[in-house]
Amino acid sequence: MLSYDVVEWGKDLQKSQRDTPVPAGTEVLIKVRCCGVCHSDVHLRDGYFDLGGGRKFVFGERGVKLPMTLGHEIYGSIAAAGPDAAGIRIGDERIVYPWIGCGKCSTCLGGNEHLCATGSPIGVVRGGGYADYVMVPHPRYLVDADGLDPALASTLACSGITAYSAVGKLKPFAAEDWIAVIGAGGLGLLCISILKAIGHTRIVSVDIDPGKFAAARDAGAAETIDGKDAAAAKRLREISGGGVAGAIDFVAATETANLGVAALRKGGRYVGVGLFGGEIPLSLVSLVQRAISIEGNYVGTIQDLKEMVALAKSGKLKPIPIEKRPLAEAERALSELKAGKIVGRVVVVA
Repeated sequence: MLSYDVVEWGKDLQKSQRDTPVPAGTEVLIKVRCCGVCHSDVHLRDGYFDLGGGRKFVFGERGVKLPMTLGHEIYGSIAAAGPDAAGIRIGDERIVYPWIGCGKCSTCLGGNEHLCATGSPIGVVRGGGYADYVMVPHPRYLVDADGLDPALASTLACSGITAYSAVGKLKPFAAEDWIAVIGAGGLGLLCISILKAIGHTRIVSVDIDPGKFAAARDAGAAETIDGKDAAAAKRLREISGGGVAGAIDFVAATETANLGVAALRKGGRYVGVGLFGGEIPLSLVSLVQRAISIEGNYVGTIQDLKEMVALAKSGKLKPIPIEKRPLAEAERALSELKAGKIVGRVVVVA
């Protein structure tokens, strides 16, 4: 099978040919049709996350081995299955839920496999979707998205459930509450679209690239603010009449986190989603007196994916811009994504 792999940290993906794997036990082999290109793939290719203060989370020191095939937003058809894989039919098309846990710990048994301490996600530890085929360990990780465009469906496996679960962390909020969405890339635009789909209209999009504001307004943002403006936090407080009820940060760098926290009203909530990295100073007195909450959001559950699919099927979710490219252009897509040149989402097509 053909794949595009990380063979050296920080270097371009390399084309590879290997034998197509044969499923055993409960395994299901998926013929990849589409795979979304996610910003976390950029960090994975580069080999680390920036933890702030000069510290790094280095994948090579945390058990991730090369070569590694990236790609965790996967949609494809069932090509083969092991003898114990029940309830599937060859040829059926499915979204792959990639956040595989051990399946045995209390976290997994509670429906939160994505938070498993010993998880082995597809496209991170297991071989991913920048390939002709991908192996899925069990049919329970396959979600029916019949009726959806395959390119859109693939993006729901990460960007969709990440934005959906981040919105869930702000609930409940009132119709008059203002929500700031920081970052108008693929996830930020999808978050705006989700908020709009559930009936919320008081949405402010914040980005350092005004060229993305048209897409943000088209997705449903009522206001836009240039994040480079020194008075951005003040503007957010003015628009919202004293501070936003929630800020969802799809960048999560030092500057954006400081902005999001500063713009909160009393009792407001900041949800960090992006992985650009860094650290922020935090006054504990201010944390208490303002009664604000600061929370991280890491992807979502398989139930989130099913609910996200249902929302997309309802017709209420306005699709974000999605560009299809050949699998061979996965490296170019990663480089352009890192440079901030992508509006919406790129999906590679095998």
